Amino acid sequence: MKSVRKALRDGELDKDTYDRLVCGECEKPLKTENDPDSIKTVRICPDCDSEWKEIR
Repeated sequence: MKSVRKALRDGELDKDTYDRLVCGECEKPLKTENDPDSIKTVRICPDCDSEWKEIR
C-alpha cells in the first residue's frame, strides 16, 4: 500500500477544485476508512478498489 503523498507525486492521485483527493484513473473522490486503534487512515477508490495510506 502506497502513501497518499507518494501517489500525489507519481500522478496516481489528484486533487479537485475543493482539494479533495481524486483517483487518477477513475476520477472519483476517495472514501475514507478510519480505524481508531491505528495511526493511519486508509483512502479507498470506490470504483477500482485501490488503497492508499495517510498518516494522521
